[in-house]
Amino acid sequence: MDITLTSKKQAWLHAIRLRTLPLALASILMASFIAWFHGNFRWEVTVLAALTTTLLQILSNLSNDYGDSVHGADGDDREGPIRAVQSGVIQPSEMKNAMVLLGVLSFLCGVLLLYVALDSWVIFFTFIGVGILSIFAAINYTSGSNPYGYMGLGDISVFFFFGLLGVLGTYFLHSLDFSSTLILPALSLGLFSTAVLNINNIRDIESDQKAGKKSIPVRIGRKAAVRYNWTLIILGNVSLVLFSWLENAPGALAALLVLPMMIAIGKNVQQKTKSSELDPYLKKMAISTLLWVLAFGIGLITVP
Repeated sequence: MDITLTSKKQAWLHAIRLRTLPLALASILMASFIAWFHGNFRWEVTVLAALTTTLLQILSNLSNDYGDSVHGADGDDREGPIRAVQSGVIQPSEMKNAMVLLGVLSFLCGVLLLYVALDSWVIFFTFIGVGILSIFAAINYTSGSNPYGYMGLGDISVFFFFGLLGVLGTYFLHSLDFSSTLILPALSLGLFSTAVLNINNIRDIESDQKAGKKSIPVRIGRKAAVRYNWTLIILGNVSLVLFSWLENAPGALAALLVLPMMIAIGKNVQQKTKSSELDPYLKKMAISTLLWVLAFGIGLITVP
């Protein structure tokens, strides 16, 4: 590892993992662009949904830092970025207290979002249940006595929360309506977000094997995980084309401008075998996903 954490401030910034936040906001942006296209966009929903999602993502990152350090996935031989608890600069008890604080803030912000957006108490409490599930998922990915991330279920969670729930849920809060065609861009974003996690897990395959973390790459092997990565990228863009056709929205195809970048990332993930060489492509896949969403949205709302 080429970074040594020497101060609390530096350690907390590493634990928050700012580079993951744009990907977390992608679903909010996508849903908001589609709401704008359909004429039911609400600024207050976008702002509060973005804040709630950011808090949940930070909570997930802190929990991941704590959980992997406690369960041994962040040992001295790990080649990814150093973790705050692993470094010893932040104590496990401090991280747990921060996780409680972020959980409370996420819940309160989510409640405010639902209060502003919804006019039905039945739907309100339904979304409250979904919000509690989101907090539970953020905490228990690698923390707790039986973290689901160690069972290889992280891909399903990311696909659901970053894709389907993030896009469809936010769009409903804008419009109080649902359209089946919206599943397609939600699928795209879920697939790309899963690709980010998959690259992370390919990078950490050796340390995860030693820690007993049965991620998808650990279960199926590196070669199959690379094929899986290509499948996620290709299907995500196919879903975009179908959405554009069904919605008669040719502007959405502007997102295909980012496809060459995604293909380049896929090729590098396939060719590079050292963990240290793979790490930059985790960030690049997250950035390309955000750029894809921005191109999608700008094309959607500007091209007749």
